[in-house]
Parts: sequence; structure tokens; C-alpha cells
Amino acid sequence: MLSIAFLAPRNASAQGMPVYDNTNFISLVKSLVESAKQTSQLIKSVQFLKDAKESIEKVSNVVRQLRAVQEIGQNNQRLIQVMQGDLQDILNSPYIKPEEITRIVESFDAIVQNSLDMMDFIDEVLSSDYLKMSDAERAEVLKKKEEESKEMVANITTKTKRYRDIISFRKMQDKINNRETNY
Repeated sequence: MLSIAFLAPRNASAQGMPVYDNTNFISLVKSLVESAKQTSQLIKSVQFLKDAKESIEKVSNVVRQLRAVQEIGQNNQRLIQVMQGDLQDILNSPYIKPEEITRIVESFDAIVQNSLDMMDFIDEVLSSDYLKMSDAERAEVLKKKEEESKEMVANITTKTKRYRDIISFRKMQDKINNRETNY
């Protein structure tokens, strides 16, 4: 061994092959593959959540449509009840003048006709591809119609109260004018 040291030149340096640690490289590749799998799963999860959100919004819009249609139906039922009961009482009152009857009937008839037109429109919106509307757009239209329906009920309630007040006032006026005096 000593002889090798003497035979080698003085300026000799050790040159060798570089050593690569394959285990680190393999670990890096495995890590990248695993990261890609997780990213792929994350993308699938995000897409699933988006689809679920859209489904929930569709169901929510259908539920809103259903509630709006139910509310409109209830308002029309109230309208019919007023027409059957209160309007007959008002028209049969002896304190309503014959010339007022036509005006009263026309004002109530206009509200009822508007209600019937609204129901026809709602039926058209719900039963066909009305102007290729989305569920959200249908829900918006139905919500507006629901508000109009509430206004109609409020309007007919106000008219009924007004005519009842007129009858009450005329009844009181009649009692005052026809009372007997004992003096």
C-alpha cells in the first residue's frame, strides 16, 4: 500500500462518479403523484359541491314557487269568501241606494276579473316553457304575482270596510232622523 502512495503523482486528486440518492428522488416522485391525486380529489369535491349547491337552489326555487302559488290560492279563496258573504250583505242592505249597486258590483267585479286573469297567467307560467324561463325567473314572477294577490285582498277588504262603514253611518243617520220625540 505504501508503494501505491509513492507511485501516484503528488498532484493527484480523487475523481469519482457522482452519487445520486435514488430513494430521495423516488420519494419526491411519490409525493408529487400523491399531491396530484389529492388535487384531483379536491377538484372533484369542488365540482360535487357546486352541483349540490345548484340542486339546492333549484329545490329552493321550486319550494318558493310552491309557496307563492299556495299563497295566491289562499288569497283567491279569501276573495271568493268576501264575494259570497260580504258583497251579498252590502248589496242587500236597505241603506245602499239602487244607483250605487252598479258601481259597487263593477268595482268588485274588476278585482275578481283581475284575480282570474292572474290565475290564468300563473297556470301558463307553471305549465309550459313560458318564454324559456328558468326556475329562478319563474319564482320571481310568482313572487310578484303573490304581492299583487295580497294587494287585491287588501283592496277588497278596504272596499268592504268602506261600504260597511257607509251602511253603518246611514243606519245611524236613519235612527237619528226617525226617532220619536216626547217633548
